[in-house]
Amino acid sequence: MKKIILSINTILVSFLLVTSSWAAVHEKTLENGLKVIVKEDHRAPVATAQVWYKVGSASEYGGITGVSHVLEHMMFKGTPKYPVGEFSEILASIGARDNAFTSRDFTAYYQLFDVSKLKTSFELESDRMAQLNLDESEFIKELEVVKEERRLRTEDNPNALTYEQFNATAYNSSPYHNPVIGWMNDLDNMKVTDLRDWYQQWYTPNNATLVVVGDVNSEQVFALAEKYYGALPSRDVKQLKARLEPKQVGERRVEIKAVAKLPYMIIGYKVPSLKTVEDTREAYALSILSGILDGGRSSRLSKNLVREQEVAASAGAGYDLYSARSNMFLFDGTPNAENTLEELEQAIYQEIEKLQNELVSERELKRVKAQTVASEVYQQDSVQRQAYIIGSLETVELGWQTMNEYADNIQKITAEDVRAVAKKYLVNDTKTVAILTPLERKSFGAKQ
Repeated sequence: MKKIILSINTILVSFLLVTSSWAAVHEKTLENGLKVIVKEDHRAPVATAQVWYKVGSASEYGGITGVSHVLEHMMFKGTPKYPVGEFSEILASIGARDNAFTSRDFTAYYQLFDVSKLKTSFELESDRMAQLNLDESEFIKELEVVKEERRLRTEDNPNALTYEQFNATAYNSSPYHNPVIGWMNDLDNMKVTDLRDWYQQWYTPNNATLVVVGDVNSEQVFALAEKYYGALPSRDVKQLKARLEPKQVGERRVEIKAVAKLPYMIIGYKVPSLKTVEDTREAYALSILSGILDGGRSSRLSKNLVREQEVAASAGAGYDLYSARSNMFLFDGTPNAENTLEELEQAIYQEIEKLQNELVSERELKRVKAQTVASEVYQQDSVQRQAYIIGSLETVELGWQTMNEYADNIQKITAEDVRAVAKKYLVNDTKTVAILTPLERKSFGAKQ
């Protein structure tokens, strides 16, 4: 126990050192509505610049699913000033790395570079914020790239296909029903005009956050931001109607049959996120609960199901504290060759029942708290990760200051809090189960 306490204290000191630097975060909103956030980190002469737009697949509706992701691809297809290919070529020539990603809640673009190249990043990124070319011939080519990506990453990946069908079954009204990459039928029928409308609707300074982290001076960054972004016109941003998920009133199940080597299972329970929960203590307790179940070799699923009972070849659990909408507390796993999915499912339920009926020991709770906090400490060692935390928290409207409260809120959680959320949320009426049944390739597609 003494070693555990010393470990916890060491991690907490480290976390305090990291979070104290969050006091040095500076922010400014330009007249056109663009929020600029700068965090100085002078450990190395590098910096990252990230532009976050408050739009993702959850902003989409039936018929245009995947449009946010396709537009992300098209953002690299040039402007009148920088034709196709020049954007990434210029960045590569100065030794910078660039990329982008689309999620349910946001779309973001980033560069990592020598700090002296910040001006180049701003010049290029601000140009495509307002002057993007959306050429139809380039769109047609890129759309085929996205469709092939969908085939490879989802349709030919049985576990990913299971996850997609799990979400489609679990959510009715919530926009989390749809995959980020979009349904194939919507991609097949997508037009370049859909992207033009999407770009005009969402890609405006007053719907974006510019985050810079690294060996920079905040006042100089603000001056550069004013020079390159300040003159960009803003547009009214359409406010989306709430698409709240109705109360689930019974278990849902779906079976996916696909060519696969191993069976697979996902079990999910509807839970609030930090953004949607009424009592924020519950959200942090769910985060601790996730760590108890799946936080390394000493966690319960790994210890009990994989090593001791040997009912699972793999088993995990997860919870997204920071999503913009209510989401799912997830379990997933693959049974051992000698066991069935049904046996694995029952073993998971037994672990849930233990958490609902028995208090977590003080020793286990302290260990998980230490691991949970440590995970945040280590992730913040990277300037890119620091910028990601700022950008994501700002974009889902929790505010980057949420990180200042993280350690304190985690430490406040008690064993009673953990048991309470397990009892309240891990219940059959809010449960969805997706099962992957493997097919041999020769039988796949055969007449039944």
